[in-house]
Amino acid sequence: MTMFDKLAEVEKRFEEINQRLYDPDIVSDVDRYKELMKETKNLTPIVEKYREYQKARKQNEEARAMLDEGGLDKEMRELVELELEESQHDIDCFSEELKTLLLPRDPNDDRNVIIEIRGGAGGEESALFASSLYRMYTMYAESKGYKDELMNMNETELGGIKEVSFIVSGEGAYSRFKFESGVHRVQRVPETEAGGRIHTSTATVAVLPEIDDVEIEINPADLQIDTYRASGAGGQHVNKTESAIRITHLPTGMVVECQDERSQFKNKEKAMKVLRARLYEQQQEQQRSAVAADRRSQVGTGDRSERIRTYNFPQGRVTDHRIGLTLYRIDSIMDGDLDELIDALVTADRAEKLQAAGDAS
Repeated sequence: MTMFDKLAEVEKRFEEINQRLYDPDIVSDVDRYKELMKETKNLTPIVEKYREYQKARKQNEEARAMLDEGGLDKEMRELVELELEESQHDIDCFSEELKTLLLPRDPNDDRNVIIEIRGGAGGEESALFASSLYRMYTMYAESKGYKDELMNMNETELGGIKEVSFIVSGEGAYSRFKFESGVHRVQRVPETEAGGRIHTSTATVAVLPEIDDVEIEINPADLQIDTYRASGAGGQHVNKTESAIRITHLPTGMVVECQDERSQFKNKEKAMKVLRARLYEQQQEQQRSAVAADRRSQVGTGDRSERIRTYNFPQGRVTDHRIGLTLYRIDSIMDGDLDELIDALVTADRAEKLQAAGDAS
C-alpha cells in the first residue's frame, strides 16, 4: 500500500466518523462519542494537509495542461510557468509533511505524566541538584499552562531532595516530558564546597504516563498498605495523624509512598496512580524487550541507567548527549525554558522514525 492509498483510507475514515457523530445512538453513548471525537481530532491535521496536497496537485496538472496545449502569449506563459513551479514546490513540501503526519502516534502522548526525581551519586549535592530539576520541571509545566501536583517529597536538612514524585496534568503533557527519562549529570561548585572545586553529581528522572484504572488491573490481595505519620526535614504537611500511605505491590516488590495530602484517602488514591503507572511501564518495557532486545533508538530509549544530559555551570552550558546538542544558556534552562531542547528531541525522534519507515519500505 502506497502512502497515498493510506491517505485515501484516512480521509474515508474521517468522513465516516463525522457522519457517525450525528447518530443519536452515538451521541447518547458518552464514552463512544468521546472516543470518536478523539479519533477525529487525531485525523484532522492529516486530512487537512492531504487536501492541501490534492489542491496543489490539481493546480499543477492544470498548469501543465495549459502549457502543453500552447497558444499562450509570452506574459501568460510566464504566469503559468510560475504557477507550475510554485505548485510543484507545494507538492514536494506537503508530501514530506504527510510522511511525518502518517508516522504512528505514541498512544500515551496525550496523557498526564507522573515524574519521579531521585538524587543519585554525589551525596548532598545530588539531592540539591534533584531539587533544582524539580524546580525546573514545575516552572516549565507552568509556562505550558499545565498543572503540577506534588505527590511525595523526601527532603534533606540542607534543602535538597532525596526523592520527589509529582503529576503534571494537561493535554500533551507526556509528549513534552517523555524524553526526560534518564540520568542527568551536573558539574558545579557545591554550596558546601569551601575550596571552590567543581563536583560532578547525578540525579535520576523517571517519566511515566498516568494510566486509567481499567487499563491496569491490580488485585487488592496483592497489596500491602501501611499508614504512617508524614515526616521529613522541611516536610510539606507534617502532622500528628497517620495520613501518609505506603503501598507495597507484593508480586513485584514495588513500593509507593504518598504523604502530601492530609487525607489518607487522597494519599492512597495518588499512590495507586503511581503504582499503576509503574506497572504499566514495566509491562511496556517487557513488550519492547521481547520485540527487539538489542534495539536502541537515538532518542527516548527510556533506559534510566543512560546518562542523557549534562548541566555544566562553570561553562554555562547544557549538553544533551543523545542528539549532540549544546546550549550556552544554563540559567534560562534551569528556570524552565526547555522548549528548544525538547523540540530538538522531538525532531530527532521523528527523523529516526522516518528513516526506519523508509528502510522498512
